[in-house]
Amino acid sequence: MSRLQVVSGKGGTGKSTVAAALALALAREGRRTLLVEVEGRQGIAQLFGTEALPYEERKIAVAAGGGEVYALAIDAEQALLDYLQMFYKLGSAGRALKKLGAIDFATTIAPGLRDVLLTGKACEAVRRKDRSGRYVYDHVVMDAPPTGRITRFLNVNDEVAGLARIGPIHNQAQAVMKVLKSRETAVHFVTLLEEMPVQETADGIAELAQAGLPVGRVVVNMVRPHHLDDEALRAAGELRGDVAHALSRAGLGGPAERLVDPLLEQAAEHAGRVALERAQRRVLSRLEVPAYELPLLGTGMDLAGLYELAAELRKQADEE
Repeated sequence: MSRLQVVSGKGGTGKSTVAAALALALAREGRRTLLVEVEGRQGIAQLFGTEALPYEERKIAVAAGGGEVYALAIDAEQALLDYLQMFYKLGSAGRALKKLGAIDFATTIAPGLRDVLLTGKACEAVRRKDRSGRYVYDHVVMDAPPTGRITRFLNVNDEVAGLARIGPIHNQAQAVMKVLKSRETAVHFVTLLEEMPVQETADGIAELAQAGLPVGRVVVNMVRPHHLDDEALRAAGELRGDVAHALSRAGLGGPAERLVDPLLEQAAEHAGRVALERAQRRVLSRLEVPAYELPLLGTGMDLAGLYELAAELRKQADEE
């Protein structure tokens, strides 16, 4: 199991929810997981019902078997201050630069600098060890940028390493890419059984492979149950006109037709949705990437729902 689990996906597919559930699933049996947010939306805090996360690692949940989930909302400005202190010992000078607005200026206009800092901080958490030589976190889960930006986001340190041929910046960029392009990392894509998210998933997987970045799994989210068997699904799209005609011939065309027609319409819509979902499953199967499926929770998403999705992820992983 890769130690850095990167979760991407098209907006609206539940990417952050899946990342949170994955962190809970990986933290079982006494393990410790760090859930990292890089987009500044405080989505983790909302999902777990906590206050806005500061720039520090904070325990937010206890998983099955006593495992712990910590969370970190990475702030690019603070990460740059850490970087300046780590490599150039500019502790007080760095704080002075922040007061002058130089840090905000640098992270806003420097191409790729924010992504360098965000990926660097996450990889530092992956490599960090305690005094006994054990990893501080068994897994780091990153709630990453969406599918259209994920390859450039993860590959930015490769570009930096090429620009800075020597020195600490070059060494840091190489160290980050060593993690991101190794078996320590897996990049997962969250999708729905809809045409656009599935196509973006296919494109994202192809871009990752071309960049030499490791593809993990596809997570099909919000899967709705099928209420009709195959025979009923076939009939649902064909019977509407026949039933209306039969009711009319039987002299029941008025109230009975108004009662039955909406039911037949819903059945036809359900049949159409099932056909679309099956077509998208065939597209996903051709990608030859292992897939998990998570159900649509009818009660909406809350902390109990996260634990339910985490249990489903564990179940499917154990069945592999």
